[in-house]
Amino acid sequence: MRSRQKALLVAELAKAKKAEDIVILDMRKLSNITDFFIIATSSSSTRSQAIVNNIKESLINVGESIASIEGSWEAGWVLVDAYDVVAHIFSDEVRLFYNLESLWADAPKVRLCQKKKKKITKLSKKNSKRK
Repeated sequence: MRSRQKALLVAELAKAKKAEDIVILDMRKLSNITDFFIIATSSSSTRSQAIVNNIKESLINVGESIASIEGSWEAGWVLVDAYDVVAHIFSDEVRLFYNLESLWADAPKVRLCQKKKKKITKLSKKNSKRK
């Protein structure tokens, strides 16, 4: 899977579990660490956990790997490192404090596609039924 496709998938997976204010930043010309950042807000620890689990399980189901999951809801920031795509799931306060969008203001933003919504919802529901 190409990194842009993976970034869009991760953003849609986060959205499927009620992540808010999702932003995709194209980091390819600005960083050698990753190709894309997904930045999103979660309103609770339960929701944050659901978002992270959905991303992790769905990526594994399509043959992608997760390097690590770091942080905690108590700290207000959970990071899912999928190598070429890194998802940052923040509480409102922590997102405002770190303001990654401002820090990486030179990064082009990628729009979320609406076409894949049915496929993403289906993938998310498949993961929910496994539990």
